Amino acid sequence: MICAGIDAGSRTIKIVLMEADTLQVVAKGLTDQGVEQDKLTQKLFQRLLKSKGVKRKNVTRIVATGYGRNAVSIADTTITEITCHAVGVRHLVPNAVTIIDIGGEDSKLIHLDKSGKVRDFAMNDRCAAGTGRFLEVVARRLGVDIGSLGELAAKSRRPVPISSMCVVFAETEIIGLLASGTQREDIIAGVQAAIAARISALAGRNIDNPVVFTGGVALVSGMDTALQSALGHGVTISPDPQMTGALGAAILASNQLDEAGS
Repeated sequence: MICAGIDAGSRTIKIVLMEADTLQVVAKGLTDQGVEQDKLTQKLFQRLLKSKGVKRKNVTRIVATGYGRNAVSIADTTITEITCHAVGVRHLVPNAVTIIDIGGEDSKLIHLDKSGKVRDFAMNDRCAAGTGRFLEVVARRLGVDIGSLGELAAKSRRPVPISSMCVVFAETEIIGLLASGTQREDIIAGVQAAIAARISALAGRNIDNPVVFTGGVALVSGMDTALQSALGHGVTISPDPQMTGALGAAILASNQLDEAGS
């Protein structure tokens, strides 16, 4: 039997197909989010099935999560991204206690108990300054690809503080810095530090090790170092960080099958 987890995020749609009995990943993939989210989801789903020769009737349970989970018509049920990221990360990093999830439109700090269940969480979903959206704005303004931000930030010798905590105002501030001759790498390093500072503010003093970093922004090199500096704790990047929500959803789909069969 095959289960599926679908993470309909604000920027991308991710899907994981999994063997229900062994929790072995059969296939995974992602596509950019768009206006016709449900059609995009179904197209990606069918492509993954075809790539592995899996028939639709053999997918016995589908769980959707993420920003757009309620629009996924092929899902049997939905579960919050908090729970799905916790399950996905804990599957990959069994001793994880604190999870930092930075996505396209929000960021979350999730605390787990010793058994891996969510104890509490804090979420920044009202301002893009602590999210991937901030990095997208910066990359566009500086005329660079978002994937090269980390490489450029690593060259910084004097990161410039970004005082504005709103993306709109921060963009204006960056324009001013460029006009004054500030180096791009110093601006990028400053932006990474500003994002990390937002996460640190979410955490307060409530951080327990190990700390695992997940979400699409974890793919931007240098962000883990910025978080370590802001938090004063070591930070481990989750394996395949962009897929942990979908992975957790697939595992929970498998668990639901077990519960139904017991």
